[in-house]
Amino acid sequence: MKNFLIVFFYFIILTSAKAQNTNITLNLDLNLNCKFEKVILKNPDYNFKSFTKDQIKRKDINKLIIESKIPDVLNVKNLSEFFNTIDLEVKISNKDIFLIQAFDKERNYSESAVYTRKTGELIHEITTNIKEEEKEKDISFYSCKNNNKDT
Repeated sequence: MKNFLIVFFYFIILTSAKAQNTNITLNLDLNLNCKFEKVILKNPDYNFKSFTKDQIKRKDINKLIIESKIPDVLNVKNLSEFFNTIDLEVKISNKDIFLIQAFDKERNYSESAVYTRKTGELIHEITTNIKEEEKEKDISFYSCKNNNKDT
């Protein structure tokens, strides 16, 4: 899981540094059911404290839809209300990973997600108060199963 976090933050930094924020190399439709595993919170009460599914109540993600179409379409549905209603700023899809990121109009709120096809791991990060000195983070980890057996 630590290696996955390193990869996640590497991709966030990499895509922020590049002018090209879209890279779709795969046509694929996924229908995932994701079980909540743990969350890491950074807020006024917790400084990157980890909680397991036994310690904190979180919902699983039922019917997470990821659709990628070459050259630039990457749609994600049912991850969050925010992702359902906003255009994605960063869209990367290849045979190994899906990476997405979006910001609100004020760029004071963002959501990012990384899904690794090989392991079924999904990380969903919500960052609030981006413009403030004390940003808040909610980083949720899920284990996903693909309902489409042929992909």
